Amino acid sequence: MRVLAVVLLAAACAAAASVASGGGGGELPEFREAPAFRNGASCAGAPTIHIAMTLDGTYLRGSLAGVLSVLRHAACPESIAFHFVASSTSPARRLAALRRALAAAFPTLPATVHRFDARLVRGKISSSVRRALDQPLNYARIYLADLLPRSVPRVLYLDSDLLVVDDVARLWATDLGPDAALAAPEYCHANFTSYFTDAFWRHPEYAAVFANRTRAPCYFNTGVMVIDLDRWRAGGYTAKLECWMEVQKQEARIYELGSLPPFLLVFAGEVKAVEHRWNQHGLGGDNVAGQCRELHPGPVSLLHWSGKGKPWLRLDAGRPCPLDALWAPYDLLRRRGARDDLLAAVA
Repeated sequence: MRVLAVVLLAAACAAAASVASGGGGGELPEFREAPAFRNGASCAGAPTIHIAMTLDGTYLRGSLAGVLSVLRHAACPESIAFHFVASSTSPARRLAALRRALAAAFPTLPATVHRFDARLVRGKISSSVRRALDQPLNYARIYLADLLPRSVPRVLYLDSDLLVVDDVARLWATDLGPDAALAAPEYCHANFTSYFTDAFWRHPEYAAVFANRTRAPCYFNTGVMVIDLDRWRAGGYTAKLECWMEVQKQEARIYELGSLPPFLLVFAGEVKAVEHRWNQHGLGGDNVAGQCRELHPGPVSLLHWSGKGKPWLRLDAGRPCPLDALWAPYDLLRRRGARDDLLAAVA
């Protein structure tokens, strides 16, 4: 009976996919107010760009730096609306402190904080190679279509450990074509099979999910995604992602890397490809050692410290990687007795 259940559950996930062919404890630090960035005359009639990010104590410093980078390089910064997703398990006092920190750094920022019900995923998360990947808020990106109002047809999801060094409107304007629900840079040179366990590839019902895709499946990083929320809802993609999480949790260990593999299982081969310049990922090193990395060849529009090593932690420890110096000017942390000279570099 157990073997039959495995087959049936995997078949259900494969069938569904074929249709679409933290909080951080302690007190929060203080942050400086960022410079004000205004729209120019050419921004009249500019569309509103919706950006979603998570908001928690552990990554707050990275989130604020990311917001500053977006505004600094945007041609129409006042036309950007931010949607921050916070865990429902955060105490009211903690959430209020997060809101105050956000308001202190960006007093006039058009921003909404959405509460994510962590109970939606607590029973579906299995342990991964790094504890940070197991936090419920890491899975909130799966539920953006439910969290954001239906008046928002498209959203750009950004992780909290990145900097945008180009006008984000260029990424926002990505043409998803007639069918795609998601756009992201793809990395087809990566060993796609390594993102799943041997148990996955040995099981014909699991591996069959990649049959009949529009293109051969490729790895993509879920820290930068343009999502058509209307198509997402119509395609029932949240349920499809949850289905594979249930396979992982209940039947067989088919992957090791948190929320990424379910996205690959559902979307790989169906993603609208974006230029690599929009996700220079892996700058945090691997998920175990977090060693220093260099930039990928080619132009850069977005720097992403995915992996174990985060620039603010390495800078504080006095052991920064060379590329962490690019992140430092966007750090809004207020240090006692320190001048705000760094902000002059991005004003």
